Parts: sequence; structure tokens; C-alpha cells
Amino acid sequence: MSESQVSGIQEEVVQLNTIPGTGGTQHNGDTVISISERCAPSCCEDSHYRKLAISSIICGLSCIGIYALINSIKAENTEGQKRKNASRKARKLAIISIVVWLAILASIPILMALISYIITLQN
Repeated sequence: MSESQVSGIQEEVVQLNTIPGTGGTQHNGDTVISISERCAPSCCEDSHYRKLAISSIICGLSCIGIYALINSIKAENTEGQKRKNASRKARKLAIISIVVWLAILASIPILMALISYIITLQN
């Protein structure tokens, strides 16, 4: 007996019949199955924008990001129009959090240059 039969797990053999120049497609009989259609990345399935909200906590203003995460959780737990509203609000707050943080980071060198210019004018 092989090891896969002993452990109770049966192995499935998948043959990859790729043809050069087809761009990662597999031909099963009459149908053509694209590999990218079967293995969609999980980041695209985030309809409640939870990953964006968590990213906005880390890479943005955390107080706005936490509010975005709260709305993302509300969107997951509610139904109907409230779900859509909470999901839109979570996306909007997460984007605002990241944009405001980037604006603050971009304004620091500008403010330092302005302050040094004002100090040289006083002397």
C-alpha cells in the first residue's frame, strides 16, 4: 500500500496540458478553462473593504482607519441597503485616511522649507 492510501488521503493527479503561446489556458475536451478564472486572488473578493480598512489603520491616520474598520464589520453583519451604505462608508473613510496621511507626509518638507525661509528673513 502506498502512503496516500495509508493516511486516508487520495492524491489527485492533474495534468497541465499547456500549449506554448496560449497564455496559461488548459484545454479540457471542448471547453477552454483559463487558469486565472479558477484561481482568482482573494484580495478581489473583499466586498466589505476590510483589508483596505486594516491597511488604512497601518498606513494612514489610525483614528479614521479604525472607524473604517468598524463600518466594514457592520457591512459584513447587516443585510440590504445598510450593507451597501456601510461598505461605501468603509471604503471612503479608508481612502480618506490614507490620502490625509500622505498629505501630512508631503507637507512636512514644504513646511520645513517655509520655516527656514522665514528664519533667514528675520536675520
